[in-house]
Amino acid sequence: MTLAQLQELCAGLGFPRFTAKQICDWLYRKRVDSIDAMTNLSLAQRARLNEIAYIGRETPVRCQCSTDGTKKYLFEPGIEAVFIPDDDRATLCVSCQRGCKMGCRFCVTGQQGFHGHLSAGDILNQLFSIPEFDQLTNVVFMGMGEPMDNLDAVLDACSVLTSDWGLGWSPKRITVSTVGIIPGLKRFLDESQCHLAVSLHNAVPQERLLMMPVQKAFPLSEVLALLRKYDWSGQRRLSFEYTMFRGINDDLAHAQKLVDTLNGLDCRVNLIRFHESPEAPYKTSMPSTILAFQNYLNGHGVICTLRASRGQDIDAACGLLAGKN
Repeated sequence: MTLAQLQELCAGLGFPRFTAKQICDWLYRKRVDSIDAMTNLSLAQRARLNEIAYIGRETPVRCQCSTDGTKKYLFEPGIEAVFIPDDDRATLCVSCQRGCKMGCRFCVTGQQGFHGHLSAGDILNQLFSIPEFDQLTNVVFMGMGEPMDNLDAVLDACSVLTSDWGLGWSPKRITVSTVGIIPGLKRFLDESQCHLAVSLHNAVPQERLLMMPVQKAFPLSEVLALLRKYDWSGQRRLSFEYTMFRGINDDLAHAQKLVDTLNGLDCRVNLIRFHESPEAPYKTSMPSTILAFQNYLNGHGVICTLRASRGQDIDAACGLLAGKN
């Protein structure tokens, strides 16, 4: 719950207004796992809260460790989060849905279908219940699900992470991804200062439609038109995710189309090696092809980096999360 939601709860119970802040302190600063541990609340208040509320902390049911140090945590039912240590950074990739409605052809999560939204508590539990919580420097909403399709829960979770009554993180530590659900995207841009990552993958509209059904309802041109209305020169960063598929979107003609498409936007492009799976009819681009693509973008004014593949041996890399035990 956010502070405002806790204030509403406390008002309904006849508690003093300041009780909500006390509860926030216990939940998010001290991270207690029981209401009885909230010792500056009266015994009567704790007893009443125990009748109607619970902390919601659930430990993972399984942890898989990659040879590169990545860890994949499985929570019941079918929720996965990935811990990625990297020198002085420690990132947790969290899920916001069980499965996904978007149906992207190259994504294992998208091919399994949609099985339900996660609550803000389900999202935050992925952080609070892992032993590496105190090491975390960044959170990315790039796990299972489409954040703009479950935006209330995502915004509430981000509020807990960034508010002074919560963890007090800078919004710069959080990146939220989307395939481009325009109504949710506009609201996110208006209500949050967290970084944004847009799944682009192909700048040719007809080809993108074959890979990403969302292109029909929310064309990339309309997504970009919305993004151009916002200022990206400040602290909030805009990036585009571009997975490389052999012979599909990885030649220099596609690189030129991408440069033209992003012209004038203050952004960066993250290239991603495709992680092959039986569910997707695509192949990984050759390393030399990826390097040529990256050099072309950098040489034509688009900041472009290649994301390191992590956790592929435990199906924890981009597009491989399936929530299986």
